[in-house]
Amino acid sequence: MLLKTKVLYLPIGRKTFDLEAAEEHRKQSSAFLNSMVEEVVEPENIITSPDELEGFLKNVDTETIVTTIYQSVTFADGEFVLSVINKVKAPIVVWSVREPSVGGRLRLNSLTGGNSSSHVLRSEQHAYSFVFGNVDEGHVQRSFKVKLAVQQVARQLQLLKIGVVGKHPPGFFFSDTNDKLLQKQLGPTVTYFDLHTAFEECVKLPRSKWEGMMESAQKQVIGLNRTDETVEKFAQFSTYVKDVIEKEGITAIAVRCWPDFFNELGAAACSTLSQFTEDGLVSSCESDIHGAISMFILREFSNGSAPYLGDMVHINEASNSAVFWHCGAGAYSLAHPETGAKVGVHPNRKLGFTMEFGLKPGRVTLFRLGYTKSDGYRLLIMRGYALDTPQRFNGTSVEVQLETDVSETLYKLMEEGFEPHYAIVYDDVAEELIELGRQLGIETIIFKD
Repeated sequence: MLLKTKVLYLPIGRKTFDLEAAEEHRKQSSAFLNSMVEEVVEPENIITSPDELEGFLKNVDTETIVTTIYQSVTFADGEFVLSVINKVKAPIVVWSVREPSVGGRLRLNSLTGGNSSSHVLRSEQHAYSFVFGNVDEGHVQRSFKVKLAVQQVARQLQLLKIGVVGKHPPGFFFSDTNDKLLQKQLGPTVTYFDLHTAFEECVKLPRSKWEGMMESAQKQVIGLNRTDETVEKFAQFSTYVKDVIEKEGITAIAVRCWPDFFNELGAAACSTLSQFTEDGLVSSCESDIHGAISMFILREFSNGSAPYLGDMVHINEASNSAVFWHCGAGAYSLAHPETGAKVGVHPNRKLGFTMEFGLKPGRVTLFRLGYTKSDGYRLLIMRGYALDTPQRFNGTSVEVQLETDVSETLYKLMEEGFEPHYAIVYDDVAEELIELGRQLGIETIIFKD
């Protein structure tokens, strides 16, 4: 699958080195990048002078470039890369290749070129990373796939618009954010919507407007009764909010679910969050803004797989596992295949409709974009395996066997003061998350074997 991103590939060299050998590297590198990326902007030949580089860049729409791949196919001084960053603001991957032979003439001196370029980029405080090796090496291919995917997600974070429907419940301070700081450091913007207005307006919608929402849910949820009043309230609220956020260009939402849904609408929010997340609009409960961003990042790194957001509620030392639970929100596709996504009621409020299932087994990554006043932004990364165990608690839950000792991990999480909402996705994207933290300059705390 091609990465939907736009890359600028710049093979740089000097005529005093072995350009014939360098040209082979350029051809192979170009073929590899074009096999991986949707759009590659590149010259037809190796660029061998700063004037030639300036001329090429004049015809490039630099604002749309997500990543620049600066390949020192031979040594080239820092004037080249300085010219690049004066024109292109995108992060750079500096790429040095191996010497074709050892003994006699130094034919490429590519590594020194990469070293020189990295020094300039560091001095100029321009975002960059480094790769060493030839295109046919597995670690080089994997490194580029990770770096390009990360830079694509970093770009998407700059465009992310989060809709917050109702302020977080009392005492749920971790659900809040500093709008200006969030946009400055990561890029997302936040738009606030009044929850009570949504309650008032959604029930005014004609049945023809929201009936399709019920039909969609009925096809995916076992035991759904379309005559149930709470099912109708789900359809009304979901339809109203969907229309509003689509008009505003919202790409993730955080919803205040309690106590307002139960007291004012007479229904649970869980089903709306489940439906939206299933449809690709990640949705967090309790107005957890950073939780929604965590879910968004996981979905993007896992090619659109639905993420889950849950509290860590139980530790099982015997199986080195932790149970993650929430009241009844979870994308339908996350249900264990033997049971499917079943309709339920909120375990405490006894109002519908909610999801009632244990999540499916499989390899998972656990993640949290966290924030504290003392530490600022930080990333939490854990890996594990969702066990094939019976549903542990009413609502939705999953038991995850961790890679690290569960007791030690538990105490470390508490000492670090991470938030109680953990995002989970059925994929191993730990390497991508680690690289994201590095590229964003955010402290990253990793639990893995």
